Amino acid sequence: MGRRTLLAVVGWLAAAVLATGIGLGAIRLVGESITGTPGGVRDAAEVERALAGSPEPTLDAGSPSAGPTGPGVDSGARRSFATRGGSVVAECAGREVRLVSWAPAQGYRVEEADRGPDDDVEVTFDGPGGRSEVRIVCSGGVPVIGADD
Repeated sequence: MGRRTLLAVVGWLAAAVLATGIGLGAIRLVGESITGTPGGVRDAAEVERALAGSPEPTLDAGSPSAGPTGPGVDSGARRSFATRGGSVVAECAGREVRLVSWAPAQGYRVEEADRGPDDDVEVTFDGPGGRSEVRIVCSGGVPVIGADD
């Protein structure tokens, strides 16, 4: 082997080692940000402990008990609501409400979402059962289902 060939092989090997190291570092970084669990996936015992905690209240937005005195009122300013079209989590800050999250039910999609903060927020789900609109306002610092305009 000539000197030139030897330098080319050594250079190629150094570049391959460097590229592999960078690739492995990037995979680790992306993997942790996707799972949200640095160091790997949670085991069954960790999942059971997390699920054993008290969940946020869930109310059916169409029920009369969805008002501020109905069952499941959270002591804080954040509540979740479930409709046939999906679920919505909202929180109040003073008189303004904002959507924290929303997720369509199976077979539904989010047609429109007004996340606020504002005096009211809305999410519209569309699916096989028709449209499902959720309008949320703050009443006494607690998110509640608002009357349609």
